Amino acid sequence: MANSLVIRKGTALERRSRALRAAQYVRMSTELQRYSIQNQAAAIAAYAQQKNLTIVRTYVDEGRSGLRIKGRPGLIELIEDVQSGNADFDHILVYDVSRWGRFQDVDESAHYEFVCKQNGVRIAYCAEQFENDGSLLSSIVKNIKRVMAAEYSRELSVKVHTGQCRIASLGFRVGGPLGYGLRRMMVDENKNAKTRLNKGERKALQTDRVRLEHGSPEESAVIRWIFNQFVAERKSYTEIRRQLNDAQIDNHNGRLWTDGMISTILANENYVGKIVYNRTSRRLGQRLVKNPIHAWVRGDAAIDPIIDPDTFAKAQTLLAERRLEISEEEMLTRLRMTLRRKGKLNSRIINTTLGVNHVSSYVKHFGSLRKAYSLIGYTVSRDCDWIDTKKLWTDELTRHADRLSWTLTADLGLTVESAHGGIAIDLNGKRGVTFLVARQLTTRGPDHAPQWKLNRRQIQTGLLAILRLDKSNRAIEDYLLLPSRLKAGRYVWLSDDALTRHHAVRFPTFEKLVHELKVRLGEATRAESAKRAPRNKRTKQGRPKTKSARVRH
Repeated sequence: MANSLVIRKGTALERRSRALRAAQYVRMSTELQRYSIQNQAAAIAAYAQQKNLTIVRTYVDEGRSGLRIKGRPGLIELIEDVQSGNADFDHILVYDVSRWGRFQDVDESAHYEFVCKQNGVRIAYCAEQFENDGSLLSSIVKNIKRVMAAEYSRELSVKVHTGQCRIASLGFRVGGPLGYGLRRMMVDENKNAKTRLNKGERKALQTDRVRLEHGSPEESAVIRWIFNQFVAERKSYTEIRRQLNDAQIDNHNGRLWTDGMISTILANENYVGKIVYNRTSRRLGQRLVKNPIHAWVRGDAAIDPIIDPDTFAKAQTLLAERRLEISEEEMLTRLRMTLRRKGKLNSRIINTTLGVNHVSSYVKHFGSLRKAYSLIGYTVSRDCDWIDTKKLWTDELTRHADRLSWTLTADLGLTVESAHGGIAIDLNGKRGVTFLVARQLTTRGPDHAPQWKLNRRQIQTGLLAILRLDKSNRAIEDYLLLPSRLKAGRYVWLSDDALTRHHAVRFPTFEKLVHELKVRLGEATRAESAKRAPRNKRTKQGRPKTKSARVRH
C-alpha cells in the first residue's frame, strides 16, 4: 500500500483521468422508431472516434417523449450521477439538440445543460453544425435549435389532433380504452375488414383504420340489462353492480364491477352507434382538461346500436338529474345540515342523503373527507391512522414486491411483471401474488386475543402475501400466505385462531415467506409450461409408443 498511487477527488491528475471518457445519451420518442437508437449510437461513435473519446457509459430513454423530464429515467439517472459526483466522465455525447429534449420551455433544456456544466461535465451535440463551446455564435444557434425543437412538437401536435378529429368524424375509432361489449376491427382504405385487434395491438399501415364491432351476444345482453335496471327499475349504481358481481359476471377486464363502470356504460354513446372524440385533451404533456360540448367531435360509428335512442336519452336525463354542481361553500353548508339532522357523519350517511354530494366529490374538492369534516367543526371519533399511513405502507408493499420479483428472476429465471400499482407480480400473464397489509385492532381489551383486519381489495386470483402489523401498527409482526379465493367478504379477520379456517400459513420473517413463494410459484410455472408442451402420442392403453428391439442370442 505504501507504493500505491492515490488519486484524490478534485485533483488535476484525477481530472486528467476522466478527460477522454464520455457518456452517451440516446432517446427515441416512440417504440415504432426501431432503428433510431442504433442510428444515434453510430453517429455518436463516429464523433467519439474523431475526438479521441472513449464511451464508458450509456443512458437510454426508449419510447419516451422529450417534452419534459418526467418519465425519462435515462436522463434523470444521468443528471443524478452528475450532481452526486458519481460520473466517471467529463463529456456527454448527444446526437442533436432535439434528442436532449423538446422542452416547451427552452429554459428548462438550458437548465439541465447548465447543471452538467456546473459539475464539470461538457455536453456535445454530435450531429449539429456548431461546436458547443460557449461562444456567442454557438449560444445563439443552440437557442434557436431549442426553439425549433419545441415548435416542431407544437406544430405536430396541432396536425395530429386535426387529423384525429377528422378520422373520428368519419366514424372510425381513435385511441382510448374500449368499453364493455365492444371490439376493434382493423379495416383497409376501402373499409374491408382485415383482422380483429386485441388489447395492446395497433394497426400497421397509415391507410388502415379501426372501427367498432359488437362483442359477444352475452355482453350485449348485459348492456341492455344495465340500461333496463337503471331506466325502468330505477336501480342505483351500487345495486346494479352488486347484482352483476353476485351473478359472477366479469367486466371487460375480467374483474369485478364498480359503481364507476356502471355510470361509464350508461353515458357511452358507442352503444347507440356513435363515436365521440375530444371530450378531454392533454396538449403537449400538460394537465388533462375537459373540453366544452361544442368542441366534441361526433361521428357515425358504423355499428348497429345496442341500445335504442329513446332508452339512451332517458338514461342521460336521469344521469343529469343525479349530477349536482354547487359551490364548495354550499357543499359544506349541506354537509353541516346533514350533521344536525343525523347527529353524526360517515360515508354511508353522506351517500344516501338526498341533495348531498357523493363522498368522492368531497375528497376531490377538499383533499379528504376528514378535511371537509374539520371545516364544519366535526371531529371523527374513529381511528383514522390508517389514512395517514396509507402511503407509507403502500411504498412498503411495493418494496416487498420488488424484492420478490428480483429473487424470482435471479434464482429461478422467471419472467416477472409488476401489477396492481406495484404491489403484485404476474407470471406468464397470470396473477402470481399480491402483497397486502393487515392492521391490528387497537380497541380490544387485555383479555382478548389480537385481531387483524384485512381489506382484500376484490382480488380473486393468485396468492395473498399479508404483512400483519404489530399493536402500534408501525412495524411488521409476521407474514401470512393464503389463497385469494376466500369465502369471506370484503374484509377478512386474521386472528391466530382463524388461520386454519382461511388455509393460511404463518412466517416469522420475509426470507421464509420468499422461500415458500419460490417453491409454490416455481411449481405453478413448471406445471403451466408442462400444459403448453406438446404431449407424446399415446397408444390405446395410454402409454407412449416405443420401438421394440430384437435381442439376438
